Amino acid sequence: MNMEKTIKIAWWGLHFGEEEPFVEKKGAGTIFFTGCNLRCVYCQNYQISQQGIGKNYSLPELIEIMLKLQEMGALNIDLVTPTIWAKQIKEAIIEAKKGGLTIPILWNSNAYEDVEMLKEFEGLVDIYLPDFKYSDDELGFRYSGIKNYSKKASEAIREMHRQVGNLKLDEKGIAQKGIVVRHLILPNNIENSLKVLECIKDIDNNIYISLMSQYEPIHKAKDLPELNRIITKKELGKVFDRLVELGFENGWVQDIESHSDFLPDFTKENPFKK
Repeated sequence: MNMEKTIKIAWWGLHFGEEEPFVEKKGAGTIFFTGCNLRCVYCQNYQISQQGIGKNYSLPELIEIMLKLQEMGALNIDLVTPTIWAKQIKEAIIEAKKGGLTIPILWNSNAYEDVEMLKEFEGLVDIYLPDFKYSDDELGFRYSGIKNYSKKASEAIREMHRQVGNLKLDEKGIAQKGIVVRHLILPNNIENSLKVLECIKDIDNNIYISLMSQYEPIHKAKDLPELNRIITKKELGKVFDRLVELGFENGWVQDIESHSDFLPDFTKENPFKK
């Protein structure tokens, strides 16, 4: 291990903001890495991803953090925006496992990732939690400053699915292995969301989907007329209806009222009923 390498982290600790199988009552052992390979105009963590908030840690310190989170009772090691730090993180995972890390490793990313890089994590990452953002590459460029998002993300998610398969829970309902694909619905861009679902179906319609309604017009999005509002129930309803039409049966729909509750099942009659 290269002891000279450093990695920048904004925050780490027990976190309860993920879907229920990843947090339950104990929480995910979350590490928010500084920086990102996207520049989303609506990023909710833009201070971390784009403004560089955080401090440098050595690889031994990162390993120590992982083991400490396990000691604190975390259900997993939740690596948030890990992509640009992949080489360092790979080394840290290997050494942490040698040092006694046994809880699942969760790769929480934007899916704009090279397949060859992801292949290096086969057998190291247990759970993938990618966000499939765009089926429309023009939106990817306009809102996140990147090209060819849909093709790259589709290939990345297909590789993730090949490695770990669909979500597997233990007898307590806690995630042990598999993939969950998130999608954040953007206002005035419902067609993008409908086509994202079609792209995911092409991979496997048994994949767990987390349909998210928590969009808020922050950071630079407040200056773009089409993004300067939250989504409506009508918009969420259209995307949900398409989800059902495509045959998806596993996952969660985020409550548009609270923006914090993840619902345990898709229910055609009333998707927002707890």
